[in-house]
Amino acid sequence: MSRLKGKIAIVTGAGSGLGKAISETFAAEGAKVVVTDVNTESVEAVAAAIGPNAMALHQDVADQTRWQEVFDETGKAFGTPHILVNNAGLVIPASIEDCTLEQFRLTNAIMLDGVFLGCQTAVRAMKSNDQPSSIINLSSMAALQGYAPFLAYAAAKGGVRSMTKSVAMHCKVENYPIRCNSLHPAGIDTPMVRQPSVGADGDATPATGMIPLGGLGHPNDVAELCVYLASDASRFMTAGEYPVDNGALYQPHQ
Repeated sequence: MSRLKGKIAIVTGAGSGLGKAISETFAAEGAKVVVTDVNTESVEAVAAAIGPNAMALHQDVADQTRWQEVFDETGKAFGTPHILVNNAGLVIPASIEDCTLEQFRLTNAIMLDGVFLGCQTAVRAMKSNDQPSSIINLSSMAALQGYAPFLAYAAAKGGVRSMTKSVAMHCKVENYPIRCNSLHPAGIDTPMVRQPSVGADGDATPATGMIPLGGLGHPNDVAELCVYLASDASRFMTAGEYPVDNGALYQPHQ
């Protein structure tokens, strides 16, 4: 398929999990993809598996200088990006009583400061594009519901939700060819979700078929929505927030 033919994308946190699935799906849809991660070895493996239409770069998303370098290196290799997926993240289990200031600052540095820096760099680079461009920010159901065991994570993702709308409206007011939307996954079968401290159990989630209530989603469930929001088919969609949650937002609490 070629829903992203001619597009150039940057995906952060692409060494595993959602970032890896999004990058692979983008490439399968015809995009050239720059995959970044703090884990250089893992992201290089992702790029090698995708092939010549992918390039791996080391990136700490909380490093402002590195953001401009990533965009510059992308421009030299492929051209000015049309798509940015702010996906990099971490989760530190801690409630409001247990969370330390250091944990709170680290979480927000990566998932809120990092998204701010990514959006800022992307808008400055993409505003002169001659075709529609898209910023996709990975938020979470924690931003819509709150999640007591992960205080810092929920706070950062809530900030991403609101910032996405502000970025989108700025681009509309300035008449930039850039849309900005947020995705809000519930539990997705990724290494981060399956770490023992988070407590996910059971067999890996199949890529197709119905998912039972309370089951984990597959990374492709998020990747396919990213393809749509990255493509020109979603040209009338900006400042939106899209749950990928199997109805978790509305299911009755037991």
